[in-house]
Amino acid sequence: MSAPATDRTPTGRQRSAAGLVVLAVLGAVLFAGFFALGTWQVERRAWKLALIERVEQRVHAVPVAPPARADWPRVNAADDEYRHVRLSGTFLHEKETLVQASTNLGAGFWVLTPLQTARGVVMVNRGFVPPEARERAVRTAPEPMGETQVTGLLRISEPRGGFLRSNDPAGGRWYSRDVAAIAAAHGIAADAVAPYFIDAEAEPGIPRALDGALAWPAPGLTVIAFHNSHLVYALTWYGLALMVAAGAVFVWRDERRRRGSDNARHADGPPHAAHASHRDADRG
Repeated sequence: MSAPATDRTPTGRQRSAAGLVVLAVLGAVLFAGFFALGTWQVERRAWKLALIERVEQRVHAVPVAPPARADWPRVNAADDEYRHVRLSGTFLHEKETLVQASTNLGAGFWVLTPLQTARGVVMVNRGFVPPEARERAVRTAPEPMGETQVTGLLRISEPRGGFLRSNDPAGGRWYSRDVAAIAAAHGIAADAVAPYFIDAEAEPGIPRALDGALAWPAPGLTVIAFHNSHLVYALTWYGLALMVAAGAVFVWRDERRRRGSDNARHADGPPHAAHASHRDADRG
């Protein structure tokens, strides 16, 4: 006597309901996250373009007085950096500081010199010198003496160091234009020095070369450049969000196909059950 036939439904074809829920939640989270990141980059791009426009306006504006001493605590990069300013004072050349620099003229140093003004001390980046001109006595340009007018761009102090190295005041090695630390190293009171420095510009009528050689220090080498890859980042994040959406559509269509295939198989009936019925009929 043959064993009774059983109705066995194919297994492993349809995904479980719990698995589908997990996939749906994960897809929704990823899509929302990628889309949000793309939107954030679009907003960052708008902010960066507005910043570039503001800086361009500041750089080419008529020179104005730098922030007064009473305004020093409120000086910040967003509102003040790259302002075109003009001020007068007397350079304290004996307190100059050489700060490591890399420019289109090569590697060398910025010459940062305190300027004593009626409002306090303002550090002035007088320009670039190569290693062979680091000593004041060998420079070709005459040092400004007495009351001097300086025109340039306002820059915000650069604390903590640069070139992946920390400033070493005791050893006289400087890798960033940290105004407060440089002032302290020269015995200038913290409340007497501005929290910014001035990148001096090249004065019209003053030759850049003397006797066939560049006059050191060479001013006017400020590089104004803003990294702006936000559009690329936005397209990348939006592209990932689109890939997640496409993946969700694929899973949904595949699941519909699986369910349709299983439903059709149930409607036809299990093949082995039909064979058993034919054998029973023959015996009768």
